[in-house]
Amino acid sequence: MTIASVAVGCICAAPAVYASGKITFVSQGGVYQEAQTKAILDPAAKLLGITIVQDSIPDAWPQIKAQGTTGKPIWDVVDTPMSNCLRGGRDGLIEKLDFSKMPNSAAIPAKYRTPYSVPYEFYSTVIAYNKKTLKKIPHSWADFWDVKDFPGTRALRNDPTTVLEAALLADGVPRDKLYPLDVNRAFKKLAQIKPHIAVWWTSGGQSAQLLHDGEVDMEMIWNGRASAVMKDNPDIAFTYNDGILQNTQLCILKNAPNLANAVRFVDTAVSPDLQANFPKYIDYGPGNPAAYSTGKISTQRAAELPSSPANAAKQALLSEQWWASKDGIAAKARWLKFMQQ
Repeated sequence: MTIASVAVGCICAAPAVYASGKITFVSQGGVYQEAQTKAILDPAAKLLGITIVQDSIPDAWPQIKAQGTTGKPIWDVVDTPMSNCLRGGRDGLIEKLDFSKMPNSAAIPAKYRTPYSVPYEFYSTVIAYNKKTLKKIPHSWADFWDVKDFPGTRALRNDPTTVLEAALLADGVPRDKLYPLDVNRAFKKLAQIKPHIAVWWTSGGQSAQLLHDGEVDMEMIWNGRASAVMKDNPDIAFTYNDGILQNTQLCILKNAPNLANAVRFVDTAVSPDLQANFPKYIDYGPGNPAAYSTGKISTQRAAELPSSPANAAKQALLSEQWWASKDGIAAKARWLKFMQQ
């Protein structure tokens, strides 16, 4: 998920008055990191009495690997896709979490956690469309694939993650039966729609621009990008039905220089109260579902968020574990060949 342009370097820190300790926190920058600073980082710094020094980078994995191999990392906590946390944990680069000492983290449903990480925020890959140019509105990936009954220009992401899931959903696989992915079946279904895809987009900004400028009538897009376009163009809408629910996670580098504070921070950052602040600033959902029970998120606002119970029930949960497996890695290699055909 790329939400805005990212500048590498220190973004901000909590006021020094809180500094009886510190951590270095790394995320993806842009408006996303600005939102989490207001919602979670500054309040957590105050609660814990620490300074939070921030850094940002679009892809944290190379640095996780580089810092981990030295045995003396300079980062403490990273907000990154679950796959990086899993891979880092298996490679001895990420700390295994002791949930007995992390009550907020332990209370999060196990299906969202890993031994090395906890969910921080949710977003969805959804179907967005132009109400003005389409005669019929697509409500599922089966509709998206149906070029006869739903004519119009289409765009998909140039990446197998979520696209293979969408293909299988279009082919009738139940949302809760997707994994392990039937890769052969998915690519067969993709071959049907490939001639009808006008654009295979490669960035969130490009996907939003395609929709905003009317270059496509329907497309796969991240919900936050679609929401932003809707504010400028009332003809645009999207559905969470058949969405693919994803999240980024918090993990701690092995031998983090401020390990004790890092553990305290992670558990505080996923507390229901702080997580409930997140939707005030951005259209992504709390990583901790208990945030919806705090009374801080209105029913109307919850209906707009990907991880609310009602919306989550309409979607498939992406398995980062599968994509991190040898079968997932092979599917990514096969994707490159598929796109060259």
